[in-house]
Amino acid sequence: MQRMTRGAAVLCAMLALVAGSAAKTKPLRIFSIDVEGGQATLIMTPQRQSLLVDTGWPGFAGRDAERIAAAVKSAGLKRIDYVLITHFHRDHVGGVTQLAERVKVGEFVDHGPNQEDSDVTREDYAAYEKVVAHAAHVSVKPGDGLPLKGVRLEVLTAAGEHIAEALPGAGEANPYCDGEPEPAVDASENARSLGFLLTYGKFRLLDLGDLTKRKELELMCPNNRVGKVDLFIVSHHGLDQSNSKALVDAVHPRVAIMNNGAHKGGSPEAWQTVHDSPGLEDLWQLHYAVEGGKEHNVDENRIANVEGGGDGNRIEVLAEPDGTFSVENSRNGFRKRYSE
Repeated sequence: MQRMTRGAAVLCAMLALVAGSAAKTKPLRIFSIDVEGGQATLIMTPQRQSLLVDTGWPGFAGRDAERIAAAVKSAGLKRIDYVLITHFHRDHVGGVTQLAERVKVGEFVDHGPNQEDSDVTREDYAAYEKVVAHAAHVSVKPGDGLPLKGVRLEVLTAAGEHIAEALPGAGEANPYCDGEPEPAVDASENARSLGFLLTYGKFRLLDLGDLTKRKELELMCPNNRVGKVDLFIVSHHGLDQSNSKALVDAVHPRVAIMNNGAHKGGSPEAWQTVHDSPGLEDLWQLHYAVEGGKEHNVDENRIANVEGGGDGNRIEVLAEPDGTFSVENSRNGFRKRYSE
C-alpha cells in the first residue's frame, strides 16, 4: 500500500474542511418584535430570504416601522422579500404605509379582500391597497405556499377556510375536542386570519394570526390536521377569544411566544391554557401582562419588556433542522436552548 505524500495529505485535509463547512447548516432566525400588543414577526431563512408577518400599528411617529427596520438591520438584510398580512386589523396591517417608506418590500401576501363590515377596518384596508398597488402582490388560500428555499411554508387557514386534508404525519383523532363549548360565530377579520406552518427540517413553527375559537375547532376537530409543533406563536396575543384547548393542547408545543402588550392580550384564562399545555417546556412573553398579575406572568427572565421598564425589546429564536432551537431575550441576554 502506497503512503500518501505530504502534498496529497494537505489537499485531502483541505477538501475535508471545505466539505465540512458546506455540510454545516445555518439556522433559521425568528425575531418576535415588540409592537405593543400587535404583531410583527420577522423570519430569515438559512438562505437569507426574509418573511415579515404583519406590521404592527400605525402612528406613534413610526414607532413600529422603526422597530421592524431595526430588526431587519440586525439580521443583516437590505430588504424584506415577503410581507405576509394575517388579517386587516389595525394592530396587524396598520404599519404597512410607514414600513414601506423605510424598508424595500419584494411582495405582499394576504388572504384576499377585507371581509369585515366596520369603518376602521375598511379604512385600514384602503391604506393597505394604496401601498400594494405599487408592489408585487399575491392572495393565497389554504394549501398554498411561498417559494422559500430550504424551508416550507404551508397555508393552513385563510379567508375563513382551512385545509381539507391533514398534513403528513397528522390526522389522528383529537381528544381535546370533547367538552369544548360551541364558540360564537365571529364575523370579524380575526376569523379570516391567514395562518401557516413553517417547517425547517424537523423544526415546526405555527402561527395562526388572530384566528378565533370557532375556526380553531373547524381546523382541529374531530381530527388534528396539523400535528405537533415546536414553537407556537400564541394566537391573538393571548386573548380568550382564541387559544382553545382543542388547538393548544393538540399541537403540543415545546415552546410558546406570546406577542402581548402590557395592557392587551395575556388574558389569565388563555395564559393558563398555554402555560398548562402538556409537554410545554416554556412560555415567553413580549410584555408583562398587567391584567394577569404575578399569578399569570412567567419569570421576568422570559419577559422581553417588564413592568416599569423601557419597551422595544424583542425575543429571538435560532432553529436548527434537527429540531434543536434556542430562545433569547434581548432585554437581558437570557438565553435557553431546547434540545431535540
